[in-house]
Amino acid sequence: MNGATTHDPIIEFVDVHKWFGAFHVLRAVDLSVARGERIVVCGPSGSGKSTLIRCVNRLEAHQRGVIRVDGVELTDDLKRIETVRREVGMVFQQFNLFPHLTVLENCTLAPIWLRKIPRREADELAMSLLARVKIPEQAAKYPGQLSGGQQQRVAIARALCMSPKIMLFDEPTSALDPEMVTEVLDAMTELAEAGMTMIVVTHEMGFARKVADRVAFMDEGQILEINAPAEFFANPQHERTKLFLSRILR
Repeated sequence: MNGATTHDPIIEFVDVHKWFGAFHVLRAVDLSVARGERIVVCGPSGSGKSTLIRCVNRLEAHQRGVIRVDGVELTDDLKRIETVRREVGMVFQQFNLFPHLTVLENCTLAPIWLRKIPRREADELAMSLLARVKIPEQAAKYPGQLSGGQQQRVAIARALCMSPKIMLFDEPTSALDPEMVTEVLDAMTELAEAGMTMIVVTHEMGFARKVADRVAFMDEGQILEINAPAEFFANPQHERTKLFLSRILR
């Protein structure tokens, strides 16, 4: 089953293929994501989930098919890649914060250097976003002084400092202790409720039920099923989806 076509897509995958050497990691992927839509992608390890979202901002290059982001087709053209990356924020499993910079400096680095925002304005923006993820009091600390959950919320604030149109999350809670997961999911939920376009790779099915407009299931490089959460969980259509859900929803 392919992704449903939407009236105002901000992300489009059309017959996308990707290989790592002989390994066919994405196979004929079709997906259309509307502005403001929240898609949760789930599936077993090695199914292509992370590669799928890394193709959205060209961290991985597809070899066949078409990917468009906000009307710009992704090719090898560096200007097109830079245009797309300015509009796409990404949060990884590992927080990828600069350990030698404070929380505030981590957040303001890209806006100052890439968007040429004056430092005072960048500081104000960063503080407002740190408040949004509920850690403004950590601004002067270094990443190593924070818990994993706090570091991941800094990573979310840092991505938001570039004022992206799209946010990508690659298993953002998988490296966290269980008690830290909720605080990160709460920050993501608030972001979703504010209307941000989001693609989230996660096994947090409670988050998918609460936040997603659609849930996609991937296996062996293909989107086998995509549906609204209520239907996806209550009435999965593909046998592979049923098996996956039976294992993670015990």
